[in-house]
Amino acid sequence: MTDFAAARRMMVDGQIRTADVTDRSLLAAFLDVPRERFCPADKASLAYIDLDVRVSEPGQPARCLLKPMVLGKLLQAIALTESDHVLDVGCATGYSTAVLSRLAAVVVGLEEDENLARQARQALAELGCANAKIVAAPLTRGFAEGGPYDAIVLQGSVEVVPEALLAQLKDGGRLACVLGRGPGAKAMIYRSIGGEISGRPVFDAAAALLPGFSKPPAFVF
Repeated sequence: MTDFAAARRMMVDGQIRTADVTDRSLLAAFLDVPRERFCPADKASLAYIDLDVRVSEPGQPARCLLKPMVLGKLLQAIALTESDHVLDVGCATGYSTAVLSRLAAVVVGLEEDENLARQARQALAELGCANAKIVAAPLTRGFAEGGPYDAIVLQGSVEVVPEALLAQLKDGGRLACVLGRGPGAKAMIYRSIGGEISGRPVFDAAAALLPGFSKPPAFVF
């Protein structure tokens, strides 16, 4: 029988703290949220490994919980505040939404897979995440009805800059994602200031590609 509480502490101390994540509120959120609750029952023992954990059904597009280190560094880089209104894109079973609910005022988890969205709603309700809700809609569209947002976090990689999501930021709002695939991929923070968007890389990262965010195929003569 896995001691999940001990595994959670080891994840925080051995994977997240050692990646220079020092924000106390963020570390406390990772210690508080039971990651195993958001994994399929047959993968609960893998919840705290130093890898992405696949949560989608066999035969469905691969959907994963981000590697803890990547999620931790992304959330620290986006510098959330207790008053922030956050959109969590590609939340899958809702783990990231639960973590964000400990850090921000309001969190909207966006998930286009209805089965994953249902699991997320159930898990968040069981954990009492009253300031978070799950919306089922295409990821690439975002959820403008709930915006604009102080922060948007993408739970996977994109091959193209997510322009439709950037348009849903407040002035001064930030968006965090992993841009690219393979060894050249970078975690990015984009900021909207006066209608202009600027982006900066913050660390090397890898993540599963979110559906709808792949680069269009190049035309070949």
